[in-house]
Order: sequence, then structure tokens, then C-alpha cells
Amino acid sequence: MAPKFARSVLVTFFEYGTAKVLHIRSKKVGIMSRFVQLLVIAYVVGWVLVYKKGYQDFDNVEGAITSKLKGVYLTNLANGTLNGSRVWDVADYVKPAEENNAFFIMTNAIVTPSQVQSTCPENPSAGNCTRDEDCAGPSPVTGSGIRTGNCINSTKPGVKTCELYAWCPVEYGDPAGGKSTPLIEVQNFTVYIRNNVIFRKFNQRRRNIRDSGGEGYLSSCHYDPAHPEDLCPIFSIGYILNTSESDPEQRELMLAQGGMIEITVTWDCNFDRDPSQCLPQYQFLRLDSRDAQDYPGYNFRYAEYYREGSTDRRTLYKAYGLRFVIVVSGTAGKFNAVPLAMNIGSGLGLLGVVTVICDFIVLNVLQKRSFYRDKKFEDVHADDAYKPLDESGEHDGASYGAAVNSDP
Repeated sequence: MAPKFARSVLVTFFEYGTAKVLHIRSKKVGIMSRFVQLLVIAYVVGWVLVYKKGYQDFDNVEGAITSKLKGVYLTNLANGTLNGSRVWDVADYVKPAEENNAFFIMTNAIVTPSQVQSTCPENPSAGNCTRDEDCAGPSPVTGSGIRTGNCINSTKPGVKTCELYAWCPVEYGDPAGGKSTPLIEVQNFTVYIRNNVIFRKFNQRRRNIRDSGGEGYLSSCHYDPAHPEDLCPIFSIGYILNTSESDPEQRELMLAQGGMIEITVTWDCNFDRDPSQCLPQYQFLRLDSRDAQDYPGYNFRYAEYYREGSTDRRTLYKAYGLRFVIVVSGTAGKFNAVPLAMNIGSGLGLLGVVTVICDFIVLNVLQKRSFYRDKKFEDVHADDAYKPLDESGEHDGASYGAAVNSDP
């Protein structure tokens, strides 16, 4: 076994293989070859160069976002935690006043006014008690304060709860936000989204407002998706809400319980054209789940502190509303000879695959594959060819013989 292997290694070492050009005069093989070549050319030209713009260099967008809201609303409610007349402006319903690439609008709230640090009964929704022993032990982290260890009457008749040392009175209200929307008119408010972007590689700066809009341009325009060239970055909250959620009942729940909406500003630009044609596109997508049963929507708490005489007090707000997250994305392209040459070179290299595919079909699939294989592969023995010996000491005829001639 070993001598045979050694002879095979020596035979291979002392031989040289070269490609043989074989012209096959066949309609079937010729059509197959041209078809595969056409597929490769179509891929390189149609997909790589045209669709994927393989003749361009690309750069990702970088940008910054600022937002400003406008709108004033009057509530005059007879029931609930927002009793009486009250004017709501930007400072009331936008909390916090400034965020990075985001903003929040309060659309509903549970308000607990005039809280003071004292002792008071826990909210019955947090759990009941029947005796002082039920209130012993550490205070739960989900409670409203620190337990004193006493079980006392709550604000609900016939129900006892644990006494707390806390900001009193504790918060009461529907934890799901209910279906009331005291600030439903926020749909008529507007938000001004200012976006400045740069494509560093091409030294191009763009923004989503006109460079010279004249007096009153931004005070009178509203975004129109049919005319993006107007470059008006002022959107009504109702338009964003309707675009991101088509179901009216779901929109009502979002106003009552809160929700999250993503605003995407996309800059896909071709700087082989006039840079003024580089315009932003806007998309609006609801992020929170429509089917959430536990903790739906979006809410958080904040407080306003003040002092009456020598007593510190606060008004606690549990704010439900819409949180908008703004994302900037996009790419720009410009002609560059380097990627064009690289893609054309890669395409020429792919044409070599045509020969591999066609050779495989001709030599292994077609009916005359044996005939073509004999024509394709030929052994030529020169006078100084290596002549291996078999085990008996004679020349191995399987590896050495006369030159093989093939008739045309």
C-alpha cells in the first residue's frame, strides 16, 4: 500500500497540468453557456451597479434633534382629581421640559393635592388588614409609605388598612388611568421637530427647514406628506397619533393610559444630483403593545413642592401620556471610481463561474459526457517522463505509456 502511495506522489510531483481549450460545437451547450453569462451580467449590472448603486461611495447620516410644543387648553371638570377650571400650557403637560431625542405630552393624570408628611391610612387597593399584627414587619416596596404597625379605618367605609407614615393623603385613583381623557385636546397641539444633519464624508449639511422661508413661514405651515419639498417640520399631535394607530378605540386608550410612539426621520440622499433634492422622510410607529393586560400604556409620577407657613407640602401627579422617541437614520451616496472599479472587477471574476458551471454540466450531466470527458482530459508523456516501477520491478504501465492522440 505504501509503495503505491509513494509512486502516486512521485508521479504527481513530476507532472504539470495545464488548461485545455475545448471548443464544443453544440447548440445546446452554447445556449446554456450564454444564458449563464447573461445571468451573471444581469446581476452585476442590474443589481450591483444600478439597484445597489455600486458606482457610489456611501456615508451614514449624523444629526441632532430639538423639539418644541405649542398648545393651550382649558379644563373645567366637575368630578375626578382634576376638579374645577384650569388652564394647561406647555409647562404643565410637557414633563420633563427637555429630553434628548424625545418628548412627553401628558394626556391624563391622577392628582393628589396638598400632601404633607404625616400619618394616614394606606390605599385599600394596596391591601387590607383586620388587626395590628397584619401590619407588623417590614413595609412593602410597593406601598405608599412606612408602616407604623397599626391597623386603622381607611377612607373606604368598613375597610381597614395599615397606618402609614407618608405623604398624606396617599394617592387614590384608577391605576390603569381609566377611559376619561381630560386633556383630549392635545390632539390639536403641534410639535416643531428641528433636525440638523451632516454627511461628513461628502461635507454636506442639511436641515429639515428652509434656508430662507420668509416672515411667518414656520408660524403658518403644517407638514403635508404629499409635498415633502415644502420642508415644514410642524406636525399636529393628532396627525402623528392617527398615522401610528388606525383604530379609534386604541387611540382613545392611548390618550387615557398613555403610549409610546417612534418618529423616524430618514435622509436617503444622492449627491450626484442637486443637494436641494435631499429631503427628509417621516414615519410614525406605535411601540407599546396593543394587547398588554398588565401595566398598559405609559405613566410616571412627579411632584410640585411648595410651603405653607412652616409646613412643606406637595401636589403629586401620576401622569399618563404619549412619549415620542425621535430617531434619525439614512445614508447618502456619491460617484466614486474606486467602488465602481471594484464592483466591475468582482463581476468579471464572477464570469469565471460560468466556465465552472458549464464544465460540470457538460462533463457530468449531458448524455455525451464520456465523449466530452475524453476530449477534455488527455495525458501527454514526454521523453523524460518519470517512469515508476511496479512491485515486480517492471515499469508501471498504468502510469506510463505512449502519448495519447485524439482525432478531431
